[in-house]
Amino acid sequence: MKSTNNKSTSLENTSWYVLFSNGNGIKAITLALGVMLHATNVYLATTVMPSIIKEIGGLEYYAWNTTLFVVASVIGSVISANRISKLGPRKSYQIAIIVFSLGTLLCSLASSMSILLLGRFVQGLGGGLLFALSYAMIRIVFEENLWPRAMALVSGMWGIAAFSGPFIGGIFAEHHKWRWAFGTLLIICLAILIIASIILPNKKSESVTPPVPVLKLTMLVLASFSVSAGSIFENSWMNITGVIIALFFLYVVKVSENKSSGVRLLPSGSYQLSSPLGKVYAVMSLLTIATSIEIFVPYFAQVLNGFSPIQSGYLTVLIAIGWTLSSLLFSGIKPHLSHKLIITGCIIMLIGVVGLTLISLPIHIILIPKLVLNCLFLLGIGIGIGAGWPHLLTKVFSLAPRGEEELASASVTTVQLIATAFGAALAGLVSNIGGITVPGGIEGTQNASLVLYATFSLAPLLAIIVLLSGGKK
Repeated sequence: MKSTNNKSTSLENTSWYVLFSNGNGIKAITLALGVMLHATNVYLATTVMPSIIKEIGGLEYYAWNTTLFVVASVIGSVISANRISKLGPRKSYQIAIIVFSLGTLLCSLASSMSILLLGRFVQGLGGGLLFALSYAMIRIVFEENLWPRAMALVSGMWGIAAFSGPFIGGIFAEHHKWRWAFGTLLIICLAILIIASIILPNKKSESVTPPVPVLKLTMLVLASFSVSAGSIFENSWMNITGVIIALFFLYVVKVSENKSSGVRLLPSGSYQLSSPLGKVYAVMSLLTIATSIEIFVPYFAQVLNGFSPIQSGYLTVLIAIGWTLSSLLFSGIKPHLSHKLIITGCIIMLIGVVGLTLISLPIHIILIPKLVLNCLFLLGIGIGIGAGWPHLLTKVFSLAPRGEEELASASVTTVQLIATAFGAALAGLVSNIGGITVPGGIEGTQNASLVLYATFSLAPLLAIIVLLSGGKK
């Protein structure tokens, strides 16, 4: 469906008006709603989790909700190319929404943490597939001159979700109706399913169906689960054993990537810290892991500071807001200044996490209200990662080996999702070690917040060391 016209189309032909005219508008809205559904669910679930814990228990599995969701999202994202090639746009999109709906239904009906975790995994599988398909279909349903506008619209849904997720989750949580928050998502699912079934094309791709790297995906899933499984034990040796097993599975992935002639997850040289590309991936992973503290922010805010569900929910999105605004503000900086900007961003992140650590200390002489300090430090973390993030992505594309540019482009999402999964698992491990469940209560939560923030401040610090050790690349 690509246009055969000259690529140097006029500004008029690439305007927002063209995107929303001649039947393009409903297609754009359908794909945008798919991303908004996935993103809204991320913030909604984080907001209602403290309320869920109060009703069905399972505090020791708090971080598992994010780990399982993100791990399943990785699987859904990786298999999306295979599904769209084999089933076509319409059917693959329908399946993604149906799977997401089933997971959401399980979450809304969950009477125990085990059922909720199953629902979150199914949700993640459908959400990751839906998320990846929404971006992939832009190239299929729109002419090439509309791709930038459509991409901007779809990406902008995260900003909307940053406000809608905590609002929907917070409203229902404050009225002790957290199940209805998930029920609201089911209504959106039904609307998207109906529209997609009518609007999206059903023609299958004539290209070769890309294989799914089953072994590597399995190893990544097992690695994430190993950290999470180790976190539920009170014995420190079991905690350490979980991490060691996870490192083993990651090593298997690395060996498989280096030797395999099949489908790769990352470009060549990605697993060597001595290579420029390896350093970039390491920094991306460390910064993403640092942001994983946000999954416990609502719980800490409600237990320690008495914040309402809506207040604590919006605390969570401050990192995302800072990230977005900072990315837009600093995306146009000159290339020769990008390395310094990335380092500066890491320092700002470090200050933010250390700041959260300091206000977690049992010190009552604080001149500025804790709500204000929490907001400032969380926003600072987002600003720090956002300042250098676009330039880190640019470095991935420019450093990719010849012939692996497309793989490098896809790897950005893969690395971010995997780092998020490990960050969530590690956050659960550290919080449990810190005492969030034993002794629990105010004392345990206070200590857990201190240990979590202090431990995760190492992530931006290590990123700074990696950047400085490589010089200006």
